[in-house]
Amino acid sequence: MATPSTRLYLISPERMEHPAIFADDLRAALDGGDVAAFQLRLKDVDDAAIVRAADTLRPICQQRGVAFFMNDRPDLAAKLDCDGVHIGQDDMPYAEARRIVGPERQVGVTAKASRHLAMAAPEAGADYVAFGAFFPSSTKTVTTPADLEIIEWWSGLMEVPCVAIGGITVENCRPVIAAGADFLAVAGGVWNYPTGPQAAVRAFNEVFRAG
Repeated sequence: MATPSTRLYLISPERMEHPAIFADDLRAALDGGDVAAFQLRLKDVDDAAIVRAADTLRPICQQRGVAFFMNDRPDLAAKLDCDGVHIGQDDMPYAEARRIVGPERQVGVTAKASRHLAMAAPEAGADYVAFGAFFPSSTKTVTTPADLEIIEWWSGLMEVPCVAIGGITVENCRPVIAAGADFLAVAGGVWNYPTGPQAAVRAFNEVFRAG
């Protein structure tokens, strides 16, 4: 059987009062099937809370061969031995993030729906580009809706992988996969899945295999 061309990129919930409790959900998700990466994306919390969550969750990912990314904070990505950092349009420039994390860690960038920003990212050295939002999101206000055409354009033109993000669920993901997305970034579509995160990851991977 051919290896699916699309893989999961999990995004953490924005709030995590007790990382040790969430760790059970993360383990369950990773037990559900193939996951390429996990991004710690905590909002409106202090550094101590981010460090505590990263120290709890990073080993779970890395022991299973799942890349652990830090959102927005290349300084913490380097300090906490993360595999990479994801930076948004409103964060620091790519070059500064790369300088901080060094050459070995991955740096992904958000392009939202901008072809110009997307083209600039691999030229600068980014490891992947994220497009979205493609659907209304339960975790983030959608300021720049994206059209699936941008995924089709990118996948037909570039070798650098692309990540589709924004309200993606098991039920609505098929057109995004068909457009050529290399990774689907999913938060609520896994953590809020009716039968649990393990079942969600299993269901996503079944869709990927079905092509």
